[in-house]
Amino acid sequence: MKLFSGGLLGTYLLLSTLFWPSLSKPHRLPQTTPNNTIQQYLIPHNTQRSKLGLPPLKWSQKLEKYASWWAHQRQGDCSLIHSNSQFGENLFWGSGQDWKPSDAVAAWAQERSYYNYKTNSCAHNKDCLHYTQMVWRQSLKVGCSKVKCECGDTILACVYDPPGNFIGQKPY
Repeated sequence: MKLFSGGLLGTYLLLSTLFWPSLSKPHRLPQTTPNNTIQQYLIPHNTQRSKLGLPPLKWSQKLEKYASWWAHQRQGDCSLIHSNSQFGENLFWGSGQDWKPSDAVAAWAQERSYYNYKTNSCAHNKDCLHYTQMVWRQSLKVGCSKVKCECGDTILACVYDPPGNFIGQKPY
């Protein structure tokens, strides 16, 4: 008799969890970045890539979630510390909150002037690896996120898959 009662109770609980939530409140879809914000990341990325005849990056919600998770890890100290994940990663810091996604991508794109394709190197004491990650031929997907730090500044993170910037390999 106990087994039968448990079976009925289990069936009741299963059915109530399947049907009751749908009757009591509407289902909410997980929040994602609005399409216009996604385009603020994609358009400047793909503009740089098209100048080199490279395929456009496609938006990845999986990478967006990872970028968001990592940016939130940095929210307390607003430090540009990389996650050392299996993805390629670009980070941007800006003073205050008035930073758009396109500002971060433009800053990375400006590093193009420091990159020497012939020697596959950056100019002395200059960074160009954000740029080379953006235009890495094998990178096909990107996801990005923006976070307001506790101090009021901004961090933007973009994550790329497959990653780039392999030593000894040119980006394109």
